[in-house]
Amino acid sequence: MKALHVITGLGVGGAEQQLRLLVRNLPVDCDVVTLTNPGAVAEGLVADGVRVTHLGIQGNRDLAALPRLARLIRRGRYDLVHTHLYRACVYGRAAARLAGVRAVVATEHSLGDSQMEGRRLTPGVRALYLASERLGRSTVAVSPTVAERLRRWGVPGPRIEVVPNGIDVDRFRFDAARRESTRRRLGLPQGAYVVGGVGRLTAGKRFEVLVRALAELPDDVWLLLVGGGPQESVLRRAAQRTGVADRVLFTGERPNGPAPQTPAPHGPAPQTPAPHGPAQRGVADGLDLPALTDAMDLLASPSAEEAFGLAVVEALAAGLPVLYVSCPAVDDLPRDAAPFARRVQGGADSFVRAVRQARAQGPGPRSAPQAAHHYSIARSADRLMDIYTAATLGVSST
Repeated sequence: MKALHVITGLGVGGAEQQLRLLVRNLPVDCDVVTLTNPGAVAEGLVADGVRVTHLGIQGNRDLAALPRLARLIRRGRYDLVHTHLYRACVYGRAAARLAGVRAVVATEHSLGDSQMEGRRLTPGVRALYLASERLGRSTVAVSPTVAERLRRWGVPGPRIEVVPNGIDVDRFRFDAARRESTRRRLGLPQGAYVVGGVGRLTAGKRFEVLVRALAELPDDVWLLLVGGGPQESVLRRAAQRTGVADRVLFTGERPNGPAPQTPAPHGPAPQTPAPHGPAQRGVADGLDLPALTDAMDLLASPSAEEAFGLAVVEALAAGLPVLYVSCPAVDDLPRDAAPFARRVQGGADSFVRAVRQARAQGPGPRSAPQAAHHYSIARSADRLMDIYTAATLGVSST
């Protein structure tokens, strides 16, 4: 089978990194088209040996991109087109039909109750989504919660399939030696208690809640924010304003896809001396997300609207206790599947109390709970292959 994945962009984000991981695990010949922003994840895909094409779309109303995409699909002689994220779903489904490909699958990664990918869920957004949805064969929801939102939106239930996001559990397995070296690289004081926040630095992730909470926590509590985005300057100003700037570390974007499969260099890796005081972004260069989660003592996820909660699942795989406001990935499982994940109300005061309580309980075993193993990438890839097979067989029988 030959498949084309169409995605809105390939900067560092949950959907983008999930696509890279899926392509690595699918027993399918896959190419990728990004409508815009061929960023760090595009570089990672290319390093993996995947053909990536940048369509160069010019804004939301660039209708000239539609025939370009259709020609690309037609030339590639693809058996199936798989679209990811709102704009790619709208353009990709229509282009696949124009190219004569009827086996079209779409994944809905980020449908919230009031927004999708940061855009408000207006009647126009909903109408365009539903019109394009009818051009595909099935829509994949990344959680039962998203599946229910799609049904409420008007997507017919029989067209919805649930395939949870997956992670490479082994990559996140806790490593005590890696923890110590990472904390030295970051310039963390001995004995610092590190609260982590992972994700795009956007308003919807609400990381300012953690900055405000830090101001009410003891001086040996630090905040490690892993990600980049338009709110970084806002968060830096908030840290300055609340007097905690010397205890907040910003790493910038940290691609979480698997490292390219290149031979390891001979001899020990060069060591970077730890700086005095708070780390700057360059100090985190070369540190991937598993290394950074090892350095944390707790992960906090203050976002009020999540479609899945990938950062929470990855933290659980690293054996971290987790505080979250919204995480369908945890809430959709039995309570004992993630015993160290706790839901909080969402305000800064709630996180202050919850962090104090978690710290008082002392460190846990740093082993992955059942929830992390439930979301293995191999399991997700197997389920997606069933959907691919049904889509292509359905086309051949009609």
